[in-house]
Amino acid sequence: MNIVLFFAIIFALTFILGKLLEKIRIPWIFAALLIGLGLAVYNPFFEITSGQTFKFMAQLGMYFLLFIIGFELDIKEIMKCRAFIFKSTIFIILAEAFIGSLFVHYILDVHWLVSILLATSFATVGEAALLPILDEFKLVKTKFGQTVLGIGVLDDVFEVLTFIFLSLILAKHFATNSINLEVNVGLTIFILITLTALMFLLIYFKKYLQHFNYKDVPSFFIVFLFFIFLFIGIGQLADVAALAAILAGVALKNIMPDKLLALADKEIRAMAYGFFAPLFFLSVGLDVNVSYLLKYPLLVLFFMILIKGTKIVASIIMGKKVFGLKKSILLGISLSVKFSTSIVIIKVLFDKGLIDGNVFSIFIG
Repeated sequence: MNIVLFFAIIFALTFILGKLLEKIRIPWIFAALLIGLGLAVYNPFFEITSGQTFKFMAQLGMYFLLFIIGFELDIKEIMKCRAFIFKSTIFIILAEAFIGSLFVHYILDVHWLVSILLATSFATVGEAALLPILDEFKLVKTKFGQTVLGIGVLDDVFEVLTFIFLSLILAKHFATNSINLEVNVGLTIFILITLTALMFLLIYFKKYLQHFNYKDVPSFFIVFLFFIFLFIGIGQLADVAALAAILAGVALKNIMPDKLLALADKEIRAMAYGFFAPLFFLSVGLDVNVSYLLKYPLLVLFFMILIKGTKIVASIIMGKKVFGLKKSILLGISLSVKFSTSIVIIKVLFDKGLIDGNVFSIFIG
């Protein structure tokens, strides 16, 4: 079978299974991950899924997901967050990160720096999956709903920080000696400064870019893609392409003409979620060691209980006076939605050899 027919089968299965998942309030994109888990058990398409073409397409899916995170990062909204949301976000995420780090380091035998990175990224909230659920129960406009979403938005800052941390860890990991380490770290810092400077430069000249006479939407979209790939390409020079994709999103959000903002957002989401993202989640599922999960189900269950329990207890501590006990517990449960960019960091760490297949499988499981 050729790769085009393989894509046709995968997209058809993702659509059908996704519709079924939506009926039980699970994001449809999760279907691609489940298909990947199935192929991890028995994969008649191994030649295709292990090929460079598929891996490249899946990697583009990761970059576009990260771009959307940057594109959605609204600094003005973050600065409007009340003191309660700031304090709650910091306390709840750090509490889960602390407990998670202990588990990953002592139980899974992972290096401290990687343990902290894994646990912190895993503590973030998948607000994209949470919003439709809150909306369905008419909670978005309530104080409770705004608090949940506020924490979800504010924790995007933690996501960006984890990617910066990840970039420095990768620079250190691939250094073979002290001189090489200095070169790697120096190059990483230089590329990060270059990307940040490019982002601010684009924002500074936004009035000129916004008044540029774009012939039509497709021509503007070409410019849009140029900047995305420019940032990612520069980022790949020092293994910071993931962070570069986020910075590209921040830059383009701020330089885009208002009249094209909503349309461009719609177009990029259609391309990312409709084509690239399913391939990325499929690749994540393919890398899971299903036999390990079946062999140690209690370990996965214990990890889930530990993490969710920590978030609920932290939410009770911070929210009891404001919402009462019951709503504070609900706050903790709501913030336990894990379908966020943490999956990208876990995948990068696995691909770079910083965690093994068993640790990767537990987090995905």
